[in-house]
Amino acid sequence: MDSLRHLAAHLGLDLTAICLLTFAIYYPRHRRRDLVPAYLALNVALFTIVAALAEVGGRGGMALGFGLFGVLSIIRLRSDAVQHQEVAYYFTTLVLGLICGLPHLRFGLAAALSAVLLLVVYAADHPRLFARARRAVITLDAVHTNPTALRTDLARRLGEPLHWTVMEIDFVRDLMVVDVRYREPVATSAPAPAHPHIRTSTPASPSTSPSMSASVTTGHADVPRPAAPALDTA
Repeated sequence: MDSLRHLAAHLGLDLTAICLLTFAIYYPRHRRRDLVPAYLALNVALFTIVAALAEVGGRGGMALGFGLFGVLSIIRLRSDAVQHQEVAYYFTTLVLGLICGLPHLRFGLAAALSAVLLLVVYAADHPRLFARARRAVITLDAVHTNPTALRTDLARRLGEPLHWTVMEIDFVRDLMVVDVRYREPVATSAPAPAHPHIRTSTPASPSTSPSMSASVTTGHADVPRPAAPALDTA
């Protein structure tokens, strides 16, 4: 009975940790729903395998060990489909399952190690950390053999280049492919346009009589009327 309570406590800790990692840290930042069940299933499966290994001991433990090795070996992390940040979540998922699945590890120590893992991932993948740093693979419509000219072209198109790697040069089509890390420029707010219905008047110049001043509206001016002739009272 005590072993079952111990296992249930570790399982609750593991589920709490993986749910925090998946639903509170990963998904709000990356919005990839397809990897959410992958993280959850991988973590819980690893927990059950570790718990089973500890339970059977020498009776079939080697077979389960080879099974665990086979499960981990079929996980193919392709760089085209999975980003490096998501690979970090994969490894954190694995380690959380291993730590929480060890039955002989004290509950307080397992909780502390899980909390450290979650805090490290939360801080390392925080959106405010290097918020303006970007990476892009671009194709330029010119071949720059001078690094200064290439840097100037990249700065004009993207922002301040931090590091770049020329991946391909095509002299026939006059193209080059560059993998560039750059700092995004700070967005400047444009001035707000004037309201179309606001009426503004232009002050009269000193050399102009008051009767010749014009008030400007949206696209037209008021033409002044001629003054009435003076009456001779003599």
